[in-house]
Amino acid sequence: MSNDVKNYQKYAVELIGTLVLVLFGCGSAVIAGDEIGFAGISFAFGFSVLIMVYAIGGISGCHINPAVTCGMVVAGRMQIKEAIIYVIMQCIGAIIGAVILYVIASGKAGYDIAVNGLGQNGYGASSPAGYGMSAAFIAEVVLTAIFIFVILGSTGARAAAGFAGLAIGISLVVIHLVGIPITGTSVNPARSLGPALLVGGEALSQLWLFWVAPLIGGAVGAILWKVVSSEPADAS
Repeated sequence: MSNDVKNYQKYAVELIGTLVLVLFGCGSAVIAGDEIGFAGISFAFGFSVLIMVYAIGGISGCHINPAVTCGMVVAGRMQIKEAIIYVIMQCIGAIIGAVILYVIASGKAGYDIAVNGLGQNGYGASSPAGYGMSAAFIAEVVLTAIFIFVILGSTGARAAAGFAGLAIGISLVVIHLVGIPITGTSVNPARSLGPALLVGGEALSQLWLFWVAPLIGGAVGAILWKVVSSEPADAS
């Protein structure tokens, strides 16, 4: 990350990047889900992160995910004060992205947010394949931990330069291929927040899991990386 980047620039692109992730990722499910299926949705989420890594990674690091920001703090790559602002901007971006998606989806006759949803996450009756709360919690913790582990590894000092975006994007595709049937795949509290606020009801009542589990997973992934990498802390 360039030292001449201003703080407001970093915060702005975190908002924009999270907006894009929600619009493209959740949008693929809401607008094109019947045509592209789980695999297509998985690629939409993964490629959304991939393109944002290369677009804004040099400005903010392209977290666009509170769990990633949490992992960066635990790994010693970021200060808590800056992390809090990152998370706030990510949440705002996710909400704006969900609002834009809702406005677009509402332009089709017959669309009903209560029926068609907005790509929200869920467990139990709200799980795409009927997985219960315990399975959802474990899946979100483990999948997020793996995601953070990949991010820290691919952006570490020993990693091959220029390939982080590919590793991160592809890992998110694979994570979604596994996670969509379970919860719709969160691994990102902000991504879950935007749609849940608009859909309300059960999506909102279950939102706690998609904050708690990914944040735990983010911390676990960072701790595992610190154990195996012996990477020196470089918080900025």
